[in-house]
Amino acid sequence: MSVSRMLPFIFLTVLSLLTVLGHLYLYRRLVRDTSPLRRWRRAAGGALWGLGALMLGSAMTARVLPPGGLRPIFFLGWMWMAAAAYLLLILWLVGGARLLARLGQRGRSAPPPSEAASPPAAASEERRQFLARSAAGGALLVTGGFVGYGTWRAFHPPVVNRIAVRLPGLPKALDGFTLVQVTDIHVGPLIQRRFMDAMVEQCNALKPDAVCITGDLVDGSVPALAPSVSALANLRSRYGSFFVTGNHEYYSGDEEWAEALERMGITVLRNRHVSVGEPGASFDMVGVDDWAAQRSGFPRKYDLERALAGRAPERASVLLAHQPSNWRVAAQKGIGLQLSGHTHGGQFFPFTLAVGAMWEHDAGHYEENGRHLYVSRGTGFWGPPVRVAAPPEIVQVTLLAS
Repeated sequence: MSVSRMLPFIFLTVLSLLTVLGHLYLYRRLVRDTSPLRRWRRAAGGALWGLGALMLGSAMTARVLPPGGLRPIFFLGWMWMAAAAYLLLILWLVGGARLLARLGQRGRSAPPPSEAASPPAAASEERRQFLARSAAGGALLVTGGFVGYGTWRAFHPPVVNRIAVRLPGLPKALDGFTLVQVTDIHVGPLIQRRFMDAMVEQCNALKPDAVCITGDLVDGSVPALAPSVSALANLRSRYGSFFVTGNHEYYSGDEEWAEALERMGITVLRNRHVSVGEPGASFDMVGVDDWAAQRSGFPRKYDLERALAGRAPERASVLLAHQPSNWRVAAQKGIGLQLSGHTHGGQFFPFTLAVGAMWEHDAGHYEENGRHLYVSRGTGFWGPPVRVAAPPEIVQVTLLAS
């Protein structure tokens, strides 16, 4: 079996293992520790494991089932993933604090046995259950706050982040040229036509000279998602819209989506470049396939050399690359600005911290030696419809002549 076909299997295997272990812990802290009643344990435990199974089912079937009528099921499954993550984090923190407190008490000098008073067993059990219920109730309240806010933020209009970049070699006639970048939209069971229409309207209001779509546009097939994605045909800009693949296009049919987007009037850049502007004043828009494809056995993969072939290195250039990988190499080859996404900026706390630790360039604007990289947090979301401490964004880039 090829690596590309094994990736979803590996992902689901790891997710299944984490789900089982996590739900065993949640059952212990939220159900078993809070009440000795068998009826409660059976009902609450059944609901907990049912939500876990629904979460796994949503992850396994998101790309293969039609999104329309199953939207509420996907929504509940993905929401539970976010809620379970917050519950685990909060309960671990509470459990860790209690463990540290007990260790601190043991470190103190204990009174003589004759002076030590042992509380009655019933009182001790009551206190244990009170603490367990307090921890569970507090965790549920805090989780509800985080998930509620995060869901509101995920489905509301993305913020518009504006940056100005001095692009080496840009002709004076193109000073002030504006690019609008959207990325990681993840059209699928939860993001559909209504979201896309609102996003297109927001982009058009910025009156861009060109629109850049830097991958992970879809999670599903062309027949299932084309009615929603076709909203992109309504994008309006002076020089058109440009697209490069992300890793999720490979899971969803990269060749089929490339053809579908071309039919919608979007220029698909698969390891090639095109000139943008007028005959006397232009720059190169360069696009590469997703970085991860070269490690996954796909026939079409990241090829910067091919994308740059035949290009005059002194010309101004913008590279569209889904992942912020290989930026410094691209800069050495004459790329003045790279626009990327992929990281989602972590999407929601505390994963924001993990992504920040994993990626050198996880979100925002970076500059080295006059060369620029912008990593967008993404315009939609993947998996849980939650955005906390990493709001979705549309990026407006103003290019300035050197």
